[in-house]
Amino acid sequence: MLRQAAQEETLAVPGAFNALVARLIEQAGFPAMYLSGAAFSAGTLALPDVGLFTLTELAQQTAWLTRAASIPLIVDADTGFGESVHVERTVEELEAAGAAAIQLEDQAFPKRCGHLAGKSLVEPRVMCARLRAACAARCDPDLVIVARTDARGVTGLQDAIERARCYLDAGADWIFPEALETRQEFEDFARAVAAPLVANMTEFGLSPLLTLSELGEMGYTAVLYPVTLLRVALKAVEATLATLAAEGTQGGLLDLMFTRQELYDLLDYAEFVERDQAYRGGGAPHQASGA
Repeated sequence: MLRQAAQEETLAVPGAFNALVARLIEQAGFPAMYLSGAAFSAGTLALPDVGLFTLTELAQQTAWLTRAASIPLIVDADTGFGESVHVERTVEELEAAGAAAIQLEDQAFPKRCGHLAGKSLVEPRVMCARLRAACAARCDPDLVIVARTDARGVTGLQDAIERARCYLDAGADWIFPEALETRQEFEDFARAVAAPLVANMTEFGLSPLLTLSELGEMGYTAVLYPVTLLRVALKAVEATLATLAAEGTQGGLLDLMFTRQELYDLLDYAEFVERDQAYRGGGAPHQASGA
């Protein structure tokens, strides 16, 4: 489904930091969603993006998101939780949890945010071994293996291009060049690497915020907005807390809120009540959503 969607249009892929947000992304008509390691670390665990969550935690979050929404989910698996045999297990667990694509990067563990200094890389042969293991471990041939290279911020753009070509030879389906610094670099990378490409439009980082249409014209397949929704939500929470502290009431904020009914609609509350009543009455309710 993800591969087919990517053939039809350049995919705008917002980051889902919880299951309700995943459902909102789907309802808004987006073709896919993204589970960002940075957003998961911060939004769920209150931790920095330095590889502190476990595979079990990531697989659980993946399952919650894919249970809440039916659009494809791209999962950021960082460095794959180890080397080749560990990557096998990572792919098995995330695919079983419903991932449509799994992203692996060529940083050395412990990783750092892709837009910060101090990153270090594994040798291309190590990353290629991870990718071969990932491809061998997938059960569904439609599962997309995304190879991210962080080389631009460590060894330069040309090394990022050369690594990308190696990663394609090792079996990667899509290539994700992290932290390109200018529009020209996005264009140059797209001309040099003949593959489906992923662009990261994270805010406050090293990359310029290009539009979906601009990146589509360059040849990018998917455009990620990994932390956008979390950042906006946190700012709204901060403002709300300040209002509560200053005014002692939330009365002036009602127009900014989901109403009770809107939240119930998003949760399919009425459907749960209907099924419960049918069970109690001895009837045969229709199948539960997601079952």
